[in-house]
Amino acid sequence: MGPGTPNRSTASSTRARKKDPAYTKKLEAGRTRRAQAELAYSEDFTQALRDYLNFHPRYELLAGRLSQLIAAHATPVGSGTVARTKRIPIEQRAEAATIAWMRHQTTAYDHMDIPRAKGARREVRRMLAKESKRLLESYRRGTRIDVTNCPLQKAIR
Repeated sequence: MGPGTPNRSTASSTRARKKDPAYTKKLEAGRTRRAQAELAYSEDFTQALRDYLNFHPRYELLAGRLSQLIAAHATPVGSGTVARTKRIPIEQRAEAATIAWMRHQTTAYDHMDIPRAKGARREVRRMLAKESKRLLESYRRGTRIDVTNCPLQKAIR
């Protein structure tokens, strides 16, 4: 047997350990702890989203629904979204996740033919982010919005 090759005694001791009820109990405790931590993070992130949205009271229900939709998309483990990074504060994660969600849900971004020139994608994303922020600002001010033509309203339906 070469280095790194498990021998039979190691394999049998691993099997024996996995059959031990204490091992199963320890695994379950770990799963429960991780699930509770994920639930707490999801709740914290949803609140950070609501804080970022900061909609006028007229649109409070919309803010709640939008926060839930974005959090459901952005918080699952392995989602690969900005909400999962620890490199930036949660407030910045909430803003970035909102803008990203809106880019995909309220614009034609996913169907755009963007040139493969350096910086082209970044420029398109920057332009779409400005549009998204302008729309969010209308909801923050409490401006009456034509819900039949609003891309945000269409996205949450």
